[in-house]
Amino acid sequence: MNTAPDTAASAGLPQRSARFVVAVLCFGGLCAALMQTLVIPIQGELPRLLHTSVSNASWVVTATLLGGAVAMPVAGRLADIVGKPRVLVASAAILIVGSVVCALADTLAPMLVGRTLQGIAMGYIPVAISLVREVTPPRMAATAIAALSATLGVGGAIGLPLSAWVVQTSDWHLLFWLSAGLSVLVLLASMLFVPSVRDAHPARFDVVGAVGLAVGLVTALVGLSKASSWGWGAASTWGCIGGGLLVLALWARHQSRRAEPLVDLRATVRRPVLLTNVAAVLIGVGMMAQSIVIPQLLEMPEATGYGLGQSLLQTGLWMAPGGLMMMLMAPVSSRLITTLGAKVALAIGGGVLGVGYLVALFLMGSPWELLVATVVCSAGVGIGYAAMPTLILQNVPRHESGSAVGVNTLARSVGTTLAGALMATLLTSRTTVLAPGAPAIPTEGAFRLCFLFGALAAFVGAAVALTTSRGGRQAPAEAERELATSGAR
Repeated sequence: MNTAPDTAASAGLPQRSARFVVAVLCFGGLCAALMQTLVIPIQGELPRLLHTSVSNASWVVTATLLGGAVAMPVAGRLADIVGKPRVLVASAAILIVGSVVCALADTLAPMLVGRTLQGIAMGYIPVAISLVREVTPPRMAATAIAALSATLGVGGAIGLPLSAWVVQTSDWHLLFWLSAGLSVLVLLASMLFVPSVRDAHPARFDVVGAVGLAVGLVTALVGLSKASSWGWGAASTWGCIGGGLLVLALWARHQSRRAEPLVDLRATVRRPVLLTNVAAVLIGVGMMAQSIVIPQLLEMPEATGYGLGQSLLQTGLWMAPGGLMMMLMAPVSSRLITTLGAKVALAIGGGVLGVGYLVALFLMGSPWELLVATVVCSAGVGIGYAAMPTLILQNVPRHESGSAVGVNTLARSVGTTLAGALMATLLTSRTTVLAPGAPAIPTEGAFRLCFLFGALAAFVGAAVALTTSRGGRQAPAEAERELATSGAR
């Protein structure tokens, strides 16, 4: 499959070759993350473009979220069984198919199929992160993981202005043809330049567990993502959330009885891993809150007295530096992880994110002030997102690294989904009407409330990070010995 030479999983590549492989993985992760914001510029036009209702059109965004949520832990487990390079290639191929289906779609059904496939391709990111430990020298691993983690934010930040520009200058289908072209490059790069490390650990794939996880996650996340439109008191909202949690509880029972589970819950509930995933949810809430709230404030009409009257393209350009800041923080994150430990770095990231929201709370009178707040928030996210997979990899055995990182990435996605529902609820809790017959819009107080909530989530996430473990630097070999001992008991 790959032309690059085989390498022992524990040896790593020479530093120069490792840097090139990491660059390839970052490009793949960035393209996969790009799908998250690809349709935002045309979201308001989707009902007309796809000949459907507003409520149905909203599933175009939700479908990608759900596909990614299911794919991350499943792709991670498959990577542990058949080898990470194979799953990277498969994810890139799925991204191509999904992009082409969307590019050819003019109605809702094929668009939902394509968007779901694009979401499934998000499995590329956790697998790429877990592969870093196999192909980089130890001294490079922290920086490489930081850079790969940053692609989650960079892809979204670049995607907004890029897609806005494409929509304003050409046919909307070009968005997906562009995505297909990038996906082909990802596929070729993954096939040609990602080395065929011997990291497969043959096992029986838990099909029942995968189906149960998919049903539980999709049902619960649909309830969360639609809560603001269905209503938090609606039977459909709590029916989905409760039903999904029930399925996940039954799934957990099934996993605990499997000799070869989809997710090893013994590893997942260990204190460092469990609390890292809890912090991931909270910091995921913090990250997504600014991505939802600040663009709305930038685009709000100036007639409100607090809106900044920016166009969609201008808004995307104001938000883009935040994504670039996440990438620039990669070496800073690496230094913090190396000198202070991953748990302290995660806490620092959460703290900086919270400070960013406090900056937004007091600086929201002009676009450049919100730019400052966005950059500070993104610096915190960059540090935190780099520390999370490092903490996970330090505390799970090597043969379960893909699955464990996939679960951690899923925890971040749960946080972003929860943020979407909560921010929508907060923004609609305090509204005003500019003129008779005009739609209600959020008040300035509603935006401030969102910033306070984002700061609270980030600071709580930082506090949780400090409780993950005493040292925060447990070696993978130690984790393997501890798990083997607990299993023997």
